[in-house]
Amino acid sequence: MFGELTSDEMDQFMKSQFLGRLGCYADKKVYVVPVSYAYDGDSIYCHSNEGMKTAMMRKNPSVCFQVDQQENMATWKSVIAWGEYREIEDGAEREKALKILLGRLYPFVSSQRMQLGKDWPFTPDDLNEIPGIVFKIVLTERTGRYEMVEKPWYYNEK
Repeated sequence: MFGELTSDEMDQFMKSQFLGRLGCYADKKVYVVPVSYAYDGDSIYCHSNEGMKTAMMRKNPSVCFQVDQQENMATWKSVIAWGEYREIEDGAEREKALKILLGRLYPFVSSQRMQLGKDWPFTPDDLNEIPGIVFKIVLTERTGRYEMVEKPWYYNEK
């Protein structure tokens, strides 16, 4: 069965994942990169260092974000969202964004890039001491699809 995810299903799915793909475009170049993220129901939050993606998004804040989960070629979910990059520099807003990131789902084993700060899993009292760029993608549009096998071909009813 192939179908569309409802808005609530897209919300649940995006909140249950921690890795997405961010697509951006600038200077006649398309760039798609995996990023760890948190989702609050309206925006995607990320923490990053300076690099190609931040430079490109500063030039062109229109981005695409994709989250998927694949069990096999016939059982998968995918949400594609479009939105606008906003770098968070205000101290109070940055602290709020970092709290959202700290409250996200974490895999049992996480990469160093997913960890916020050198003292991970501990955080400073002042979250703004965490170095790096904090940004959000304010979502403007989403679409979600899924496919699942109702009965595998090898299922034998007796």
